[in-house]
Amino acid sequence: MRHEETGGWRGWRQASEEALYGPGGFYRRPEGPAGHFRTSVHASPLFARAVARLLCRVDEALGRPGELAFVDMGAGRGELVTGVLDALPADVASRARGYAVELAGPPAGPDPRVTWCAEPPSGAVGLLFANEWLDNVPLDVAEVDEAGVPRLVLVREDGTERLGEPVSGEDAAWLRSWWPLDGGPAGEAGEADGVVPVGLRAEIGRTRDAAWARAVASLGRGLAVAVDYAHRADARPPFGTLTGFREGRETRPVPDGSCDITAHVALDACALPGAARLTQRAALRALGVGGGRPPLSLASTDPAAYVRALADAGAAGELTAPGGLGDFGWLLQPVGIEVPGELLPPG
Repeated sequence: MRHEETGGWRGWRQASEEALYGPGGFYRRPEGPAGHFRTSVHASPLFARAVARLLCRVDEALGRPGELAFVDMGAGRGELVTGVLDALPADVASRARGYAVELAGPPAGPDPRVTWCAEPPSGAVGLLFANEWLDNVPLDVAEVDEAGVPRLVLVREDGTERLGEPVSGEDAAWLRSWWPLDGGPAGEAGEADGVVPVGLRAEIGRTRDAAWARAVASLGRGLAVAVDYAHRADARPPFGTLTGFREGRETRPVPDGSCDITAHVALDACALPGAARLTQRAALRALGVGGGRPPLSLASTDPAAYVRALADAGAAGELTAPGGLGDFGWLLQPVGIEVPGELLPPG
């Protein structure tokens, strides 16, 4: 159906799909995502080095296959996949192959070690890593009306919203299971008087669950990891998290291709059987990224090393900071292997 036939009103899923990935969409702009927001990948090379160490753990669990794949979902301009390949020890690097999964295609002069593709390769053996990918998988938004009914939120290209039809079918079932709009957490009763607050919102994550399941299914053997802004069923934000980013600043989400459109991820809903979940802080510390300052004695014995170690400590602190990147969720999904023991949450 053409936009003019609906007065330009669409659900947020369709509007975001076109604004982000359509012709002239945000993710097809020449400056790439790094021109508008900063992820862990852009914060420090320590992140890519930690992921390279994880790939080595997966390599060991797989029995050192002849080709070891690193699949970078939502690869942007290839910063992570290139950084990971650069950080591998020689014996692993000689068998490693990078795959950059990105709808926008490769930048000029792509790395010959990396294959660019629109979908993850089928049957890859290795590590599939989705850093801040799921938050950009478009989804619909629901809002409670004055009668207490969750309705689909419709939006125009200028960001103006109105309520549409009641949420129904699989979307309604997803809300009941994972984000019930009754003011209480999933699996618990709503307010005692039966009145649901007007304006409560939820982001219907069913499309993300399906996208993650497809990504995991593409692996032949190995480990799939999703890293993202996340929330749990017992602490969903009452008015949602949909927002925009432009030139490094958070802004009103407008589906016209001028800004990123993102929402936090219900990683607990995405998780498949056998998954493990932990914070980025815990994951990176398990992979050797700490925030401790180097000993002051190093400043006198090797001043250059001290300066480098001090810089690494500051970067590690940012990557693991409470209230910031350290609170990101990591979802680890094994395929035919065990999750590396050091990354299993306590208990």
